[in-house]
Amino acid sequence: MKKIILTLAIFAGSIIKMDACSNIIVGKKASADGSVIVSYNADSYGMYGNMNRHVGGIHKSGEMRQIFDWDTNKYLGQIPQAERTYNVVGQMNENQVSITETTFGGREELVDTAGIMDYGSLIYVALERATSARHAIKIMTDLVAQYGYASEGETFSICDKNEAWIMEMIGKGNGNKGANWVAIRIPDDCICAHANQSRITRFNQKDKENVLFEKNMIKFARQKGLFTGKNDADFSFRDAFAPNDFSAVRYCDARAWSVFNRFCNGMDKYIEYAKGNDLKGEMPLYMKPNRKISVQDVMAGMRDHYEGTPLDIQDEIGAGPYNMPYRPTPLSFEVNGKKYFNERPISTQQTSFCFVGQMRSDLPDAVGGLVWWTNDDPNMAPFSPLYCSVTETPRCFSRIEDKQDDVTFSWGSAFWVQNVVSNMVYPYYSKMFPDLKAKRDAIEERNFKAVAEMDAKIKEKLDNNQTEQAKKMATDFTRRSAHDMLNDWKDLFAFLTVKHLDMAQKKTDANGKFLKTKYGYSQAPERVGYPEAFRKAIIKETGDKYLIK
Repeated sequence: MKKIILTLAIFAGSIIKMDACSNIIVGKKASADGSVIVSYNADSYGMYGNMNRHVGGIHKSGEMRQIFDWDTNKYLGQIPQAERTYNVVGQMNENQVSITETTFGGREELVDTAGIMDYGSLIYVALERATSARHAIKIMTDLVAQYGYASEGETFSICDKNEAWIMEMIGKGNGNKGANWVAIRIPDDCICAHANQSRITRFNQKDKENVLFEKNMIKFARQKGLFTGKNDADFSFRDAFAPNDFSAVRYCDARAWSVFNRFCNGMDKYIEYAKGNDLKGEMPLYMKPNRKISVQDVMAGMRDHYEGTPLDIQDEIGAGPYNMPYRPTPLSFEVNGKKYFNERPISTQQTSFCFVGQMRSDLPDAVGGLVWWTNDDPNMAPFSPLYCSVTETPRCFSRIEDKQDDVTFSWGSAFWVQNVVSNMVYPYYSKMFPDLKAKRDAIEERNFKAVAEMDAKIKEKLDNNQTEQAKKMATDFTRRSAHDMLNDWKDLFAFLTVKHLDMAQKKTDANGKFLKTKYGYSQAPERVGYPEAFRKAIIKETGDKYLIK
């Protein structure tokens, strides 16, 4: 996602384009339960997190589908509507097809300002029409060939219950309709990650089954002087269309490194690359993990702050007194005429929504496709489950009669309630986050248990050809789960307000109940002040200014 691009000049001659978003892809043989898994942190400052919903159906001949730019809502044009469209909830359709993205930008001269199909419209039109990942790739590439590509360089995760693909796309510039693109299937026993930098370099051009690409792409690159190699086999998509620079690696590909480092062996040899010290290096596009990966593992990956790595940001002065693993914007700052930057981990306060898609081939589509959803940085909020067959989305994940948006608060909105709690916790992270994490994890544990029970109930209805009853059951379950989460998060807000009132801390028992005296008043709160390390930093800076004499 790229609602806002922060352009930061860091070094002389180096411009950093700070896009957002991170994706993880897990093949079915690499997952713990045989599902294909894909995840998406949709990061964009100020964007209201609204769950996409499309009601499928049969459409009349001549009906048109209007196209609005996802980032700006600018009207771009219209295309003929498909005869048949499918239900979509979030980033998944009823056929268990999921599509997510990260923007890498690439060469600015390749943007087609006359194009109709922006990257967001490509995603949602394909979800409305696709029956499989391969079908989605064909739909997307056919659309840009006919109507032009209106966005910058983009990496897409395109998955279904059997296959996982990564596709990269960039335009051909004004006057050249269509796009340069390549799609590669991720082996079933591997994982992949991408985060705002092109990940595809050289690829096997002879593997027609697992590698798809635009037939004139290499010829185009030669004509533009973007590729001068003697052999077409040496062509690298990234090097031609989005060459590495410091920002592309340290801000972006480092996040992909962190995913691989979490699940794969031998990532130490790529640490200098991740730091931006070795721009000629590159990581594999995909790797075999050192264990089977669960949906919970992927959720944890989306909550990553480089913990335990050389890029960890918690134990330094920028983390403040309470070890906050977040940094305020802008991401660059100047001191004494020199320019510096902050790390940009996967987990960031700017996340508008996070999606984890679980596509299961061993179950009917109506129950096999699970959307795990949260409307904030997933480190700071729990995931709620939605079956891809629901007939409506929970009100708290959607606009309530258009009465709330990115500047209109609502207690009925998961986006706003979750952000209220997050913004309370950020500055007091080490003090408050343990309480948040306990509540978050308890909700998710409850949800996973409930899904396991509901799977069997919905499948039984489907086995008995009670399709409508199954969909109603899935919809009711989804609504209850979201409603319970929202109420629990409001309760957490109240609990944190009471417990940490006025920068002190009221005492609780093991169950979180506030302790009172025998006379009915609360016990005296603890006034612990700053942590010891920060106290020492204060004295180092101020000397004897505050010494008690």
